[in-house]
Amino acid sequence: MKSKLFLLTATLLVLGFVANAQTGSTSFGVRAGLDFQTFNGKDLTGDRLKLDLTSRFHVGVVAEIPVAPDFYFQPGLLFTTKGAKSQDQFLGLNLAAAYNLSYIELPLSLLYKPVVGNGRFMLGFGPYLAYGFSGKVKYTINTISNEEDIVFGNEYTSANPNDLKYFKALDYGANLFFGYEFLSGISMQLNTQLGLAKINADNTLATEGKTLFKNTGFGLSLGYRF
Repeated sequence: MKSKLFLLTATLLVLGFVANAQTGSTSFGVRAGLDFQTFNGKDLTGDRLKLDLTSRFHVGVVAEIPVAPDFYFQPGLLFTTKGAKSQDQFLGLNLAAAYNLSYIELPLSLLYKPVVGNGRFMLGFGPYLAYGFSGKVKYTINTISNEEDIVFGNEYTSANPNDLKYFKALDYGANLFFGYEFLSGISMQLNTQLGLAKINADNTLATEGKTLFKNTGFGLSLGYRF
């Protein structure tokens, strides 16, 4: 049901792009950049997660639809990668884990772009929807590594509560960014993102405890508006 809602939202968004583009008032652009991502939340015992940032990226297209002087509605369609990594020691062993999840993401932002100098200052905020479709988790004990595919679904299908490769596909949250666009159409912006959805799957076969993963991160984007 959630995947159908996501696809419906994406379809309506594309139709909105086309309809507004025909009026000549909508402009389009491309955007790409580097992100630093991690998971916020709680571990199995309810303690705060202590995971490290990991470098990821995003790339895609955006549109700007005027709604008022200096204000725009900015929807987009991005390919993004998210995840986290951790390092720890236990009984003399060096333990590490790295998560890499791929999403199709729809940011839906309100953008304020007043003229400042020879360009425009940019301040934007709004929600995002994302749908995970592939990913890997890599476990390392000392020098021995094992990589497994992320399993997307609402339910956790392992009896081992420490087998954390099960994730929900649907993610959502909030974006905030600011930057500057030059007269040439080239822009730079700083992004922050706070995930609001629980992305780890619900455990129905074992004691789930209080495990809670939410995506969060920040990064830098370069863009070009046609």
